[in-house]
Amino acid sequence: MKKNSSAAQLYTVREFLKDYKGIKKSLKKIANIGYEAVQLSGLDSIDPCRLRDILNRNRLKACATHTSYNRLINDLESVVKEHKLWECDFVGLGSMPNRYKENKEGYKTFADEISELGKKLADNGLTFIYHNHNFEFAKFNGATGLEILINETDPDYVEFELDTYWIQAGGADPVEWIRKVEGRMSVVHFKDMKATVDRRQIMTEVGEGNLNWKEIIKACKDVGVKWYAVEQDTCERDPFESLAISYNNLKNMGVY
Repeated sequence: MKKNSSAAQLYTVREFLKDYKGIKKSLKKIANIGYEAVQLSGLDSIDPCRLRDILNRNRLKACATHTSYNRLINDLESVVKEHKLWECDFVGLGSMPNRYKENKEGYKTFADEISELGKKLADNGLTFIYHNHNFEFAKFNGATGLEILINETDPDYVEFELDTYWIQAGGADPVEWIRKVEGRMSVVHFKDMKATVDRRQIMTEVGEGNLNWKEIIKACKDVGVKWYAVEQDTCERDPFESLAISYNNLKNMGVY
């Protein structure tokens, strides 16, 4: 089985990224686990050049980011410069602003805006990617919000960074939705879901829950995913240990 590119989403360890020392120590830990790359998210302010140096020292690539919508709209020139400095190809948005979520018209307006934004990024050699949660599975006249975004955005300029946990939490099938974005997903978010005895559904390490990883991984390969990024918003143990468990499980599955 062909080896795929591994990444850790830094939001998982955000509590350890409060200063330069914490960022430096955390990236070294992630590299020692075996990850090839990180997705930049959840970091407190750090000089972009210093961050690049930490990445280089640990032989980590910045495969993608999560960047605020405000910066993307109002400070795009600086965003582009940072991504070029980090040699990071994918400019990610972690969630859409609340003002667009209420109706179909809001989704369509947002789709138009990110298509225009995606074109500007493409003109600079970068790719815009959108990360979903479960709220995009609310329906508007029979169509989910995510369907509206897929259908109304320009496929040349907008890709998706689907999140396996949040698709399942939205009552949908991750495999089906991965296949819906064929050719439009270079980075995927892997996180698992498990049930508890008190009937809750919680995030857990990849391979420790109930998602259908055999079919999810096959679908990702089929649609051309380049980066398999592990994220766990909440952990029941040390988050670095959680990242290691996910990495080792995926390695045992033949992904890494």
